[in-house]
Amino acid sequence: MIGLNLVYPFAGLIFLAFAASSLRDRSNPKRFGNAGFYALIALSLVAGDHLGDLGNGVLVLGLVAVAGFGLMGRGAAASTSPEQRSEEAARRRNRLFVPALIIPATALAGTLAFKQMPTAVDPKQATLVALSLGVILALGTALLWFRPRPMTAFDEGRRLMDGVGWAAVLPQMLASLGAVFALAGVGEVVGGLVGAMIPQGSLIGAVLAYTLGMALFTIVMGNAFAAFPVMAAAVGIPLLIQGAGGNPAIVAAIGMLAGFCGTLMTPMAANFNLVPAALLDLKDRYGVIRAQIPTALPLLLVNIALLYWLAFR
Repeated sequence: MIGLNLVYPFAGLIFLAFAASSLRDRSNPKRFGNAGFYALIALSLVAGDHLGDLGNGVLVLGLVAVAGFGLMGRGAAASTSPEQRSEEAARRRNRLFVPALIIPATALAGTLAFKQMPTAVDPKQATLVALSLGVILALGTALLWFRPRPMTAFDEGRRLMDGVGWAAVLPQMLASLGAVFALAGVGEVVGGLVGAMIPQGSLIGAVLAYTLGMALFTIVMGNAFAAFPVMAAAVGIPLLIQGAGGNPAIVAAIGMLAGFCGTLMTPMAANFNLVPAALLDLKDRYGVIRAQIPTALPLLLVNIALLYWLAFR
């Protein structure tokens, strides 16, 4: 059956190609650090199930060491010039988007189709399998259409990853940290502290603690999905749902929206705030965050009001 047993190794082989491409990039003085970083990610994806908890923990420490000691850098490997890109874009026009559109189209169609084939594709992983298939189809289409060198796709992908740097794996690590916090009982500890600070029976106090807590935890952890298990266990379920009789769906949904307000204001949400700045070569690395804060704060106030008025009617 096709599932994560094939999807993860497929992703790992791509990172292995990035590692090989880094080693060949003599323009990068830190190419060995880049290669080691991508090789560790590849090892995690290809053989993580066989490494055990200790092995995977050491692997993560290795990733942190490479990033923490500044062993990654960017080279000046030859790529197409801006003039060549402009000429190519003018010649192919909107058809250039065809390979990119193949990926979401295949993911949508495959998700619907694969769920009807439970013996061939794991129904729980149908979306990831379809997404991977879309990547393969898009890559094949681009190779047949543009006819680049065999390694061009991987060299350009690695160049993009070099631009993003270690921040590319930060969202995954923070999401894992949220699960660890939830299993370690951090939610119960936070709930005890928050409960002692909120006046007995104060609905608005609980609403403020929940929504502001979601935003603050997301700012710290960089991911609303990581903050949600902690704040739901601390405030959402015991005080708002069980204590005040709040609608669970509304409490959960607006809580997540409050967390997303924190996402707009933190560099820890690297995939939303730092990666775009790196890809666009913005001079101000935190320019995206500065532009989003004036929207995030009023939006957080609106979510507080919506939760207070809608969840307890």
